[in-house]
Amino acid sequence: MVPSKLLRRLVLIQSLTNVGVMHELCFIDSKLRVMSSLIFVCLMSACVTKPESQLVSNAEALVLPKRYDATAYPKLRIVPGLLQLFSDPRLEKWVNLALEGNPDLKLTAAKLEEAGFNTRKAYALSLPNFALRGEGNRARAKVAGNSNISNRYSTGLDVNWELDVWGRISSGMSAVAADQEAANADYAAAKQSISAQTMQSYFDLIAADKLLALYNRKLSSFQKSYQLVDRRFILGTANLGDSDLAKTDLENTRAQVAQRKDVRDQVSRQLSALTGGYPDRSAVKTSFGWPTLRNGVNSGIPSDLLKNRPDVDAAYHRIRAADSKVTVAHRDLFPRFTLTATGGNETSSLTRLINSNISLWSLTSRITGPIFEGGNRRAELGAANARAKQAYANYQSTVINALREVENALGSERYLLGQETALQNALAAARRAENRIRRNYEAGLGNVLSLLESQRRSFNTEESLINTRALRYKNRVTLALALGTDA
Repeated sequence: MVPSKLLRRLVLIQSLTNVGVMHELCFIDSKLRVMSSLIFVCLMSACVTKPESQLVSNAEALVLPKRYDATAYPKLRIVPGLLQLFSDPRLEKWVNLALEGNPDLKLTAAKLEEAGFNTRKAYALSLPNFALRGEGNRARAKVAGNSNISNRYSTGLDVNWELDVWGRISSGMSAVAADQEAANADYAAAKQSISAQTMQSYFDLIAADKLLALYNRKLSSFQKSYQLVDRRFILGTANLGDSDLAKTDLENTRAQVAQRKDVRDQVSRQLSALTGGYPDRSAVKTSFGWPTLRNGVNSGIPSDLLKNRPDVDAAYHRIRAADSKVTVAHRDLFPRFTLTATGGNETSSLTRLINSNISLWSLTSRITGPIFEGGNRRAELGAANARAKQAYANYQSTVINALREVENALGSERYLLGQETALQNALAAARRAENRIRRNYEAGLGNVLSLLESQRRSFNTEESLINTRALRYKNRVTLALALGTDA
């Protein structure tokens, strides 16, 4: 027989053992519940999968024709930059002034600088954050009528680091890196555009000077014709109607001279403003002649545009950036893992803070994940996908526009050359006709209408020739710009 006292002890031990087992089981059950909750969060987050984007690969595989449609124009020599199209030191000076002082170019440069800092910010997110802290506390406690004042000082170092488990941070870095590349391309495009605008304004100024000189000669010519008709009117060999016709052309030309002066002043202000200076009409006081037109640029093949045109390059990098931002939005649906570490000293005396014997530290790991936010993150994922589609559509539009610009410039290059040649022949014929009709009129043959009409035709043809030559020079710049020639 087992003694009753011993039996009670055995029963007590068994009951305590059962209680311990139950506590252990409860602890294990709570751990399983936590783990199952975390697994549930991950599974719920993964319910929305990232669509497989093919926008970047589609952009890289864009099919272009093997040759331009307007390539009947003879091949031209390749030049490395826009300034190599022409031989003119004054033109080069104005372009360099614009590249140094143009405010729009400075704006683009500042945006490029901002993109660089954004890249640094994105890289910083992948690194641990370190923070120093210091704290001082003075407290008073009153117990049983006695006051007790205590001081507490502490210093420490806090470290916080988000682990890039799903690649959200690295995708964000890829996005800003692509934005940086796009900003670089934007700056290159801005330099090309400013250089081209300056060169074309320079040619407009040359044309304005030549047209002003032409209208001054036209005014002098009609003045002589009016005097000739007036003498014949006095002699009785011309009537009052002939005199009025000559007077009409004379005064119309006088008005046109004033108009040409206004145009010349406006073009001069435009050229001055492009350099970042005050838009002064007298900024360019001397008139220039047409610079030597070199052979120009080789049109190459359409696929060259994808690597030569900075605006196409910028649009491509914005596709890459948008695609990476889709990944960021998708990875934001998943839980975030964070490690936090703190350490420091604590003492009741400020003088003993550094040499304190009391050291504190802690290490914490944290996982946080969205469960319900009203669909906010899923909506952001959808918006990111829509922005990626917009970036691809913009890329397609940019490429098509680039091809159109090249085709137009190639076609204009050929047609303008033909127009200039025809106008040169027409001008020579018009001048011969004018001289012949004037001699006949001075000899008493012919009528005033033929004289005035011959003058108008001669001057109008010369005006068309000047405008066509300016268009040809400007189109050569447009063609080089369309092909992506450097500034």
